[in-house]
Formats: sequence, structure tokens, C-alpha cells
Amino acid sequence: MADEPCQDKGADMPYVNIKITKEGATKEQKAQLIDGVTRLLKEVLGKNPATTCVTIEEVDTDNWGIGGIPVTELRKQQK
Repeated sequence: MADEPCQDKGADMPYVNIKITKEGATKEQKAQLIDGVTRLLKEVLGKNPATTCVTIEEVDTDNWGIGGIPVTELRKQQK
């Protein structure tokens, strides 16, 4: 759908999807990630910030595994 953000803005539109575990990243931290990635793409690749799309997906730790173990269990082991 053309009215959705990050859709149909042209071939030069970078799209970055950041996936993090849902463990309390603040609104401010997410804003810093979005700003930092946008600036990095401009500085390194010369991409236009106005057409750069950054999304952040927060994944529940029960739905993220490392080394065959859910992150929820890994966090319990680290305590």
C-alpha cells in the first residue's frame, strides 16, 4: 500500500529493521537508534535521511533463542 510508511518511496530508499528483545528499551533509546542509523546511512552511503526508513521490532524473550535456548531461560541463568 502506497500510503504506508516505508512503501513506494523509490529505489534509493534504505530500509533498516532493528530487532531487539522486549526488555525495556525506552522511547528515548529507540529514538536514538532511529536517528543514529539514519545519520550513519547518510554519512557512509550518502543516503537521503528523508527517504530512510528505520523500524524497531521488539521480540518477546520467549520468542528469541540463542544457542538453542530461549532468551528468557538465558536471562534466568545469568542472574
